[in-house]
Amino acid sequence: MIRRTALAAWFALASVPLHATTYTLEPDYTQGVFRWNHLGFSSPAAQFAQGEGTLEFDRADPTRSSVTVTIPLESLRTGVAGLDEHFRSADFFDTAKFPSATFRSTHVEKGPAADQLKVTGDLSLHGVTQPVTLDVTVVKIGSNPRTGLATIGFDAATTLKRSAFRLGKYVPQVGDEIQLRITSQAVDAQAYAQYLKTQAAAEAAAGSSPTKK
Repeated sequence: MIRRTALAAWFALASVPLHATTYTLEPDYTQGVFRWNHLGFSSPAAQFAQGEGTLEFDRADPTRSSVTVTIPLESLRTGVAGLDEHFRSADFFDTAKFPSATFRSTHVEKGPAADQLKVTGDLSLHGVTQPVTLDVTVVKIGSNPRTGLATIGFDAATTLKRSAFRLGKYVPQVGDEIQLRITSQAVDAQAYAQYLKTQAAAEAAAGSSPTKK
């Protein structure tokens, strides 16, 4: 009986991954929205998209996880063409000189709920690197019903001071605090690479097929 119990415990432990799984962030599903106060009258927003990066996620112990993501700032859009142009100029993000923002986690700890984490890392933006803590909610872990690939989805939120990144033009008339929300899904890196390879081969084969008459 004791041996049987010990054996069952061994199998239970064996089913828990000893190392984090490497996931690739899917650019089409990695987006962010930031919002600011404009002269006390309104709270406009801008969106960025097409983030790329890697997530090392340990489901058995999420505090051993890590994430790195790069955001192309040319993707930034407010819906107002003139404002988009101004944001890209040297007055703000100066995208010609600083084309991207990067976040690299340095520490992960458990949040107040089972599906929540606090992820601290270094945000590099506009030539400045500052520590930032994200409040992360793990939305879902499972198999993507369309691709069959192991996928994890999460949301994150934080508040930044834009002046800390030398983006403080018009402060205090225009709010210094920026409310940032991010959503992303990531897919098992090894399986995803094979999936993309298979998709590319299928598209190439379809393109080279003779036209039926």
